[in-house]
Amino acid sequence: MSKRPGVHPGAYPLTMAADGVPLSVRVERQAGPLARRMLAELVRQIPLYSHLPQEQLQGEILDILNYNLSVFFRILREGGKPSAGDLTEIRASAARRAEERIPLEAVLTAYHVGALVAWQELCQEARPDERDDLLDLATHVMGYIEAVTSGVAGAYLEERQAIYGEEREARRALAEALLAGGGSDAVAQRSGQPLAPGYLVVALRVATTPDETDEGVEGAVASRRKLRRIEQVLAGGWRDALSLLGASGGTVLIPVRAESAVSEHERLPDLLASLTEAAGAPVTAGASFRPGLSGVAVAGTEAAEVLRLANELGRPPGLYVLDDVLLEFLVSRPSDAGTRLAAVLAGLDRGPELLETLQGYFDADLDRRTAAAALNIHPNTLDYRLKRVGELTGLSTSSARGLQVLGAALVARRLGR
Repeated sequence: MSKRPGVHPGAYPLTMAADGVPLSVRVERQAGPLARRMLAELVRQIPLYSHLPQEQLQGEILDILNYNLSVFFRILREGGKPSAGDLTEIRASAARRAEERIPLEAVLTAYHVGALVAWQELCQEARPDERDDLLDLATHVMGYIEAVTSGVAGAYLEERQAIYGEEREARRALAEALLAGGGSDAVAQRSGQPLAPGYLVVALRVATTPDETDEGVEGAVASRRKLRRIEQVLAGGWRDALSLLGASGGTVLIPVRAESAVSEHERLPDLLASLTEAAGAPVTAGASFRPGLSGVAVAGTEAAEVLRLANELGRPPGLYVLDDVLLEFLVSRPSDAGTRLAAVLAGLDRGPELLETLQGYFDADLDRRTAAAALNIHPNTLDYRLKRVGELTGLSTSSARGLQVLGAALVARRLGR
């Protein structure tokens, strides 16, 4: 079809009907009823829209439909695509939908349903001699849909990211307040996050993945991706948990609804397995619980200490509680007695092999043959060295008291006293 003189090069070449009124103009004259039909289709086809308040449907939603139609028909008359100014109100509407937690899929579907209703009206109104014009119109309709849905998606995601960032920071602030032992009520009120009666505290250490140390891979990107996968695990099955996590670990507060955290603690091995799989690296955890909100700070300190001890003692990745490192916990408490306990083994420094032998003996659970094999020495050599340990420390490995003190002294020395 040839274009007539005077028509904008990007505009739809309007074919005049017998009455002199172009197709798009005739349909535009029915914009009010058309907007209401669109609204009815949104409610019929999109379940979530059927649950919106009537005042919102008949007010804000209908208003944006009318606005979209005004831009839509102008594009059909003038050609081109919606300008940035045209999209301002449309983007603002998308941001409000994001704030209302309406899924992006539903929002985008609404625009496609609306465009389909408008297109069907154009097809029904077209006369036989205007069928070719519909082909030209289709190009502009597709351009309109492309520009609008792109703007809607962009504005929606920007708003959701802002909301997520605010919520995330509010939840982190609440976790910090609970672990600090004060001011959590005020922080919870500001954040809109309800407080549980208590929290099970889990301190996590996440090992480095091969990607994070690979010179051919951007380490920071690999770390962020690992953290995102970890956070997705928490969002999936532990949605109400509060976390202070980084790529190398951190602290998670799991809400407890009763006086005991037994049921929550029973789920921790599954959580640890999921986190390990998501991180692609070994995960070690220390867990602790004290009843009530006032117990969170104490539990947090204990969980962190349990995790520290498990790491410094070279325990394998896994879940640990205080009972798993009870002796080490007691020995490592600051005291003059602890310092003196570590000094019990000072006499062994003149023969490093004696200290190694004593540690190997305990590692083998006091089994002579196992210890000798692990140390690659003869059992008789093991016996001689253990006798020397007794001579230099005054504590015999053949007595219960001697074993108790020597074992505790090894722990104190290993933990750096």
